[in-house]
Amino acid sequence: MDLDATDRRILAALQKAGRMTNAELSERVNLSPSACHRRVQRLEAEGYIRDYVALLDERLMGRTTTVFVEITLSGQADEVLEAFEKGVKKIPDVLECHLMAGTADYLLKVVAQDTEDFARIHRQHLARLPGVAQMHSSFALRTVFRTTAIPV
Repeated sequence: MDLDATDRRILAALQKAGRMTNAELSERVNLSPSACHRRVQRLEAEGYIRDYVALLDERLMGRTTTVFVEITLSGQADEVLEAFEKGVKKIPDVLECHLMAGTADYLLKVVAQDTEDFARIHRQHLARLPGVAQMHSSFALRTVFRTTAIPV
């Protein structure tokens, strides 16, 4: 399906405030409530809208330290990659895991309470992942910009 300008306005608005009512959304995108509701249902059914979530405040949750971890595996065989990916999915502190092209095989985004907590995560989880040959961790000093919104 091709997205038209109204679909894009709906998606942009929902990315900023996913809990708004259909009436609020329809007013914001200049569409009748029934037409707006039908479009949102279609966007959900076709997979453009995957889910609705609550974004938590990391400070209030006590997770103020963000660490990016580059991981190089001992090999590139499918079994090694699959074992690593299965293991990393079980670590609750890992927010993102990306298979990379370049010097590292994977890039992880990890949240922790502080450096001591990250040392615990490293010791109890990351160091025990299958197939890991090398790890390099970089601590974010400050988050300058962050969004979950995909350009529409």
